Amino acid sequence: MLMFTTAGAAGLFLVGAQQAQAATVTAQSGDTVSELADKYGVSIDSIEKANDIDATTHLIFAGQNYEIPDGTDTTTTQAATTQQTAAQATQAAQAQQQASAAQAQQAASTVQQAAQTQQAATATTSTATTSSSSAEQAAKDWIANKESGGSYTATNGQYIGKYQLSSSYLNGDYSAANQEAVANNYVASRYGSWVNAKASWIAQGWY
Repeated sequence: MLMFTTAGAAGLFLVGAQQAQAATVTAQSGDTVSELADKYGVSIDSIEKANDIDATTHLIFAGQNYEIPDGTDTTTTQAATTQQTAAQATQAAQAQQQASAAQAQQAASTVQQAAQTQQAATATTSTATTSSSSAEQAAKDWIANKESGGSYTATNGQYIGKYQLSSSYLNGDYSAANQEAVANNYVASRYGSWVNAKASWIAQGWY
């Protein structure tokens, strides 16, 4: 059993396992430092240090007063541990957010790169088509100039118009629209392109 001094009695109200303030207790026969530590929620070491008790023997004596620390060290340690745990959780959450942001940024970058690649491919195709069309038109104009000077009304025997097509090809329709349509069909079926037709004209003087 422990006897409390009048000075220490007010300090023995506990919250959970923690003592509100330091207290002085009178040791009874059979008391040990370990029992005091367990009862007041403090460490054996803190009691021994507060009362200069030999840490090798842990002996206390019946009838002698001993000061019980208020457990501040324990509380402080627990608070520090709680704060550290909270800080670690916060750091983990921030790391997860940063990782998610990095993944989102990478995904956006990939989409943007794909779009840029598609745009570049479209531009290349468009350029190639434009270049091909330009070459075709140039070859067509070159042949028309060689055949008739570019005149839809030019005639040379049975050959009529801008491209000097046979009247049988034109089927009696000598309009500019029909001359263009028939000439395109003729070149496509015979040479595949106006560029090829021009090469043939250069080689043999006609197409």
